[in-house]
Amino acid sequence: MRVLCVAEKNSIAKAVSQILGGGSSIARDSGYMYVKNYDFNFSGFPFADSRDCQVTMTSVAGHLTGVDFANERYGWGKCAIHELFDAPLSQTLDKNQKKIADNIKREARNADALMIWTDCDREGEYIGWEILIEAKKGNGSLNESNIYRAVFSHLERSHILHAARNPKRLDMNSVHAVGTRMEIDLRAGVSFTRLLTETMKPKICPPAVGPNRNKKKENIVISYGTCQFPTLGFVVDRFERIRNFIPEEFWYIQLQIANPDPNITTTTPFQWEKGHLFDRLSVLTFYELCIETAGNKAKVIDLKSKPTSKYRPLPLTTVELQKNCARFLKINAKQSLDAAEKLYQKGFLSYPRTETDIFPKTMDLKKLVEKQAQLDQTNSSNRSPWADYAKNLLSDNIEGHSQFQTPRAGTHDDKAHPPIHPIIALGEHATITPVERRVYEYVVRHFLACCSEDGKGTSTTLILDWAGEKFTATGIVVLQRNFLDVYPWAKWETTKQLPRLEMNQLADIVTAEMRSGSTSPPKPMTESELIMLMDANGIGTDATIAEHIEKIQARNYIRPEKVGKESYLQPTTLGIALVHGFEEMGLEDSFAKPFQRREMEEDLKKICDGIKTRQEVTSNIVTKYRNYYRRTNTSKNKLLEVYDRVKNTII
Repeated sequence: MRVLCVAEKNSIAKAVSQILGGGSSIARDSGYMYVKNYDFNFSGFPFADSRDCQVTMTSVAGHLTGVDFANERYGWGKCAIHELFDAPLSQTLDKNQKKIADNIKREARNADALMIWTDCDREGEYIGWEILIEAKKGNGSLNESNIYRAVFSHLERSHILHAARNPKRLDMNSVHAVGTRMEIDLRAGVSFTRLLTETMKPKICPPAVGPNRNKKKENIVISYGTCQFPTLGFVVDRFERIRNFIPEEFWYIQLQIANPDPNITTTTPFQWEKGHLFDRLSVLTFYELCIETAGNKAKVIDLKSKPTSKYRPLPLTTVELQKNCARFLKINAKQSLDAAEKLYQKGFLSYPRTETDIFPKTMDLKKLVEKQAQLDQTNSSNRSPWADYAKNLLSDNIEGHSQFQTPRAGTHDDKAHPPIHPIIALGEHATITPVERRVYEYVVRHFLACCSEDGKGTSTTLILDWAGEKFTATGIVVLQRNFLDVYPWAKWETTKQLPRLEMNQLADIVTAEMRSGSTSPPKPMTESELIMLMDANGIGTDATIAEHIEKIQARNYIRPEKVGKESYLQPTTLGIALVHGFEEMGLEDSFAKPFQRREMEEDLKKICDGIKTRQEVTSNIVTKYRNYYRRTNTSKNKLLEVYDRVKNTII
């Protein structure tokens, strides 16, 4: 029996063929230099009754086809823009995609079965469907009965063998959901991009005159995307909140209490329970009343000491990976996801596109910890900095209890992939980039922290009564650091010691001050914050968030700005003008706000769940964008007016 297997990338095809072929496979050229065909024998497919099969493993290179309008009829400047909302769509292949498609058709010609090994997410299902279409062109006998889908999330040997022995079927609901998203994004994106570019390009890049009139024109595109604009909207909203911020003065009372112990000369600040008030006279009244009534004595009315914990992190999702790499490692979202993808393809990490923060109960997590302990490494200089921590995690503590802990369970499970975790230990001389090494270290430390105990400590709270007003101080003593020893990005330290006071004791007030302060504007947007906002509002998927941030930077809608060690995202004049232009047309909820895109994502999920069809979702949303287009086209001069106003007011 002949079986054709097709992966999403050549690196995956090579790794899977090595595992299924027992380390023995023959590589052949495919006609495209970045894709190889790997031939081997395998006897574990259930549909072949475990007979020995001749297998060819090949791959695509991401999407095998694209979706576009026919250029001859609907190219830029060849039709009225509004026609794009109803224009027929066609599948497109560039010259490299055609080479890959031809290889699949050739290899499918003599195949008795097709097994798809694309990534197990919506996009992977769609790419699997693209592969199926091309394979059927080469072999009409391929049908539902002999087309299978491997379900896997990493390249560990036993996991891949299990995937080969337990195939499923393609999820056509996911295929339809991706097709819906692609069609809506194309129709809305191309129509509004053409409208915005034709309207605003002359203003942003006016025609050259005089000696420069023959200079080559800059190819400026003012693009629109259903995810790009809400992403831009978050950055502009933060910018405007800072720009329009008016500080407001407030007042508060703070006490400094002496420690009865003569050996401790430092004082402890106690914070007013009311926090602060914006009425100076009210605070002054409280302050004077307390001094007149109680002088420099405050009574202890509550003293509590209780165990406290610093919680270890939840299992790692794609969004958390991107957010934390941006926050802790100063690696932007696209770089971190690209690095994680490469590490996955090389077999070091599990599949890095996942929304799941719950490890399956069936996973042998101790075995993964063992690999990080590098117990087989006798030379300590070759072991990773966290190897000893992982080794200790496998042993018992002084009380005889296992130090390994089952990770905390989050609330998200995409039913496709486990949380991101390391598969094997990374050798000192592994051929990876410095960024990949840093991302790998973060994933490993995060995973080991998940399998550790929470930090343990004691929290003590003292509450004083000063003439009826309550003041509080809290101190923490860290007793066991536990996961903090392997996860340096979480900070938890012992605070300054509280004064040794007893219940009902009168404490000496060293100073009692009425102080003032003022409210502060929010800080500019960081990439980490932007990722959180996008995720919380359903803008993009865990795997595309980085692309949208990258795109609005490339389009000069936002720019990074370095302040000290921190990097912020600031909107440009063009970015601000686009957001405010649509606001003045009354379209902010559809463009610069996340509501329209969030509604679309909810509808796509309903397609996946079989509740809605592709046709009804596409028809509904495309109709809305057609109406938005009419409104924008009628008021497009508003965009130019707003651009001029922003340009004159924003320095």
